[in-house]
Amino acid sequence: MRALLTSSGVKNGSIRDALIDLLGKPIAESNALFIPTALYPFPGGPGMAWEAICGKRSSLLCGLGWKSLGILELSVVPSIEEDTWMPTVRDADALLFGGGDPLFLANWMRRSGLTDLLPTLRSEAVYVGVSAGSIAATSTFVETFVDPPRPSDGPLKTENVVFATPEGDLDRILVTGQGAGLVDFGVIPHFEHPWHLDASVANAQKWAARIPAPTYAIDDDTAIKVVDGTVDIISEGQWKLFQP
Repeated sequence: MRALLTSSGVKNGSIRDALIDLLGKPIAESNALFIPTALYPFPGGPGMAWEAICGKRSSLLCGLGWKSLGILELSVVPSIEEDTWMPTVRDADALLFGGGDPLFLANWMRRSGLTDLLPTLRSEAVYVGVSAGSIAATSTFVETFVDPPRPSDGPLKTENVVFATPEGDLDRILVTGQGAGLVDFGVIPHFEHPWHLDASVANAQKWAARIPAPTYAIDDDTAIKVVDGTVDIISEGQWKLFQP
């Protein structure tokens, strides 16, 4: 698959143009499937999923004017027959993976069979990730948590880390997880965002040190475009590459 990995969706014209280029046709002529699974572990998750589907969240993804938009909830997929959902995935021009909890999302991608299905999709199909959706596309990822993750979500490693910020120290749990392995680099979203102080330059370096691959820290105006393994950075903002 081709991929467009973002921090907060299609936030500017450059990212939108990159998406259209990957699709090979206008968005209005493209069929998309939205995967809201990563939102459900949070309080108010169902409401946030509804807002995302209706295009009411700041992470612009569903409200781009698709020809058609379907919803694929991965947690129900294991209980239904493959021939009822796999054809829809195979026919989609774009799979839209929303933000939230990347550990929860990656777990359900595996349990649903989607992780194994993704590499078999046609080369014209586009994986579009937002935040956790971008993180889950990688092989090994690291994310910060306030509360310990559920063992059932499959963390590979957890450790306590203190991030220094201008507002004081942040105590966080740094969790390592296994993603879908569609790309051979790591992603740290919300780089230098005032609401994500653990993703400042110095703190992102702590994240990246735990990832055994080149890692891109990207802000909300940046996206990573991947075609046949070739990486292009699409940015109207800030980004940084950390080498292992």
